[in-house]
Amino acid sequence: MEKNKTICAISTPIGNGGISIVRMSGEKSKEILQKVVNLNVEKLEARKLTLSKIKTKNFMEQALVVWFKAPFSYTGEDMVEIQCHGGVVIANGILEELIDKGAVLAEPGEFTKRAFMNGKISLDRAEGVIDMINAQSEEAVKAGYNLMIGKLKEVVDEIQTNLTTAQAKVEVAIDYPEEDIEYSTAKEIKTELEDAKNKINNLLLTANTGRIVKNGINVLILGKPNAGKSSLLNALVGYNRAIVTDIAGTTRDTVEGTYTYKNMSFNVIDTAGIRDAESIVEQIGIERAEENVKNADIILVVLDGSRPIEPDDERILKLVKDKIVLYVINKIDLPKKINATFDKMIEVSALRREKVEKLKNDIYDLVVDKNMLTGGLLITNTRHINSLKKALIALNSAIDALENQVSLDLVATDIKTAWLALGEITGRNSNQEIIDTIFTKFCLGK
Repeated sequence: MEKNKTICAISTPIGNGGISIVRMSGEKSKEILQKVVNLNVEKLEARKLTLSKIKTKNFMEQALVVWFKAPFSYTGEDMVEIQCHGGVVIANGILEELIDKGAVLAEPGEFTKRAFMNGKISLDRAEGVIDMINAQSEEAVKAGYNLMIGKLKEVVDEIQTNLTTAQAKVEVAIDYPEEDIEYSTAKEIKTELEDAKNKINNLLLTANTGRIVKNGINVLILGKPNAGKSSLLNALVGYNRAIVTDIAGTTRDTVEGTYTYKNMSFNVIDTAGIRDAESIVEQIGIERAEENVKNADIILVVLDGSRPIEPDDERILKLVKDKIVLYVINKIDLPKKINATFDKMIEVSALRREKVEKLKNDIYDLVVDKNMLTGGLLITNTRHINSLKKALIALNSAIDALENQVSLDLVATDIKTAWLALGEITGRNSNQEIIDTIFTKFCLGK
């Protein structure tokens, strides 16, 4: 990233709408703006919208212009935003004019990357921004917001402060080897390390809920052919996503759909009916269904209530052993012939969409830890989880070394490792490759 270049991009979705926003950041922002507006930009008041005419090669536009003076801007640099009428042609025309006058097109996420590089935002807070943009449910928005406003950074900074205090005490003991480390001092160090460890564990306890909040709950539908799996998918998502026929084996591959329930996103996967395959294509579909069992948060085993349990059903019941399973007895609109009961079971008619809302509630209750959905901080990012686990391993090693009176040099090394692992979360010591990878996930103009 060339810090001295002035970047620009369209920050709103391309298309018809009330307004579009074209954004520019860099030391030449005002200079370039002056070349396209009919007012004296030196007289612009910071953070105040001003009506102006915008001149491009092919048309004139009337727009609102706002200037943000460094360092009091999103990026920490001089910034300009032009709020023009919505539409593809207008926004693109203004963008092309800014580029023609000396700005360069921003890379994805470059505005937020500059905010990070200029100390306006930490790396975890930047990730909160993209989590909010990509959120598919209200709970995901809440989790992204908490990350964006720095709740995780607050906890990480607090833990690092504790570790710095413990490290200082260890260093004093190392610097004065003639004085044996007092029992009380060793106890203080261990207490501080245990406190840091507990805080990390508390964060990691939220990770499973954080994962399903961010990515949605994976609901896998399994059953033999003609059990009503595709009808159940359609009933859950609320429209005809999958083809439904009386012909066994209609679904040859996975079919996916989504729905939202109680502010959570659910990813439903319909699979090929499990039986002895009659073709290579069907066999591949069945193998994919069995593969998906590993990644499912909950499995809906669909059983045809109008027929007794059959060998194909028995095969499925063995396949889902040790998984979270809800047994769905389908076709309650037909005479009941099934000869089995299960602890977690619901009877529905997928075709008539009877008891579908109760089914959704049962899925929610089986998977979601409602105690975690308090609006507080959730760990949603795999990178953060890995860094926390790395810090935890180092702290356990340091505590073991203290308990076994191992060399204090090793204790100091472990504490430093934990501190650095936590610093990876906020970006205090992240390498450029990690930083670049994170910001490539952003959209243009953010």
